[in-house]
Amino acid sequence: MEFFLHAFPLPGESTRLAVEAEADGWDGLLLADSQNLQAEVFVELALAVRATERLLLGTGVTNPVTRHPAVVAGAAATLQAESNGRIVLGVGRGDSSVTFIGHRPTPPGVLAAFVRRLQAYLRGESVDADGFASRLEWLRSDVPKVPVDVTCTGSATIAAAAPVADMVSLSVGAEVERLRWGVETARAAGARRLAAYVIAAAHPDVRVARELVRANVGIFAHFARGSLDRLDPSDRVVVQEVTRAYDTERHAQSASRQTSVVPDDFVDRFAIVGPAGRCVERLHAVEALGIERVVVVGAAKDADPQEAEAARRGFATEVLPALR
Repeated sequence: MEFFLHAFPLPGESTRLAVEAEADGWDGLLLADSQNLQAEVFVELALAVRATERLLLGTGVTNPVTRHPAVVAGAAATLQAESNGRIVLGVGRGDSSVTFIGHRPTPPGVLAAFVRRLQAYLRGESVDADGFASRLEWLRSDVPKVPVDVTCTGSATIAAAAPVADMVSLSVGAEVERLRWGVETARAAGARRLAAYVIAAAHPDVRVARELVRANVGIFAHFARGSLDRLDPSDRVVVQEVTRAYDTERHAQSASRQTSVVPDDFVDRFAIVGPAGRCVERLHAVEALGIERVVVVGAAKDADPQEAEAARRGFATEVLPALR
């Protein structure tokens, strides 16, 4: 199972993090694409490409609203050529990137159409653009095609993405039963490879670990609002409370209204938190489902920086070696 770290692109920080991630043994690093909240993701990825040799790099995730398929394909293919084939292009319906400019997440069918066009551009094929044969004329044939990884939070998106994606990434929480449902749904829809976004904090004090990730658990709970029927009644109540309380202007912040309504037991099930041994045990259960890649979403952006760094280092030094 591959292990990717998820982070936010920030000037002066992304390159340092990429170098550290490579040294710590991570397989890859994905940077979020949310133009109002973070720096330009493709600029930061280009800097990370130049600073690393082995690490896979990519978007976690970009979207069809703020990026035209030809533009995002061109950016990804450029990075692929510059990195000697180390790029992963993560795509999704859009969250803060689209809501902060007054749009709604892309419907699943529109996302699938976007991915089909994106794949065609990346293969060097012509795409019909209102009667014009549009293609990436400069694409190099000696560089592997960029793989497209579609992140999904519900059954409709899984069904739309599975036939067109190189990999389907489930963003449904870390509970084994819910992940099993996602795996079975994706396999039935024709998914070839599977990954999972998992919120995790390895820390000897589970209370500290919970607080580091509680805001991110709130985001994942908000994602689950479209598939309430797949949740047990108590979790359904939490997701509904998070949705009612959600303050987009305080997205992913520990002191937000939505974070305050996420209870401890929900964090413990939806995320992987606590001592390294507990994290290893739960990740073994994820691997047993046939998940090929885990993308670890760590501490919230405004979490205590020293504790957040301790948790990241703990994962790299104690959890990763136990899972290799």
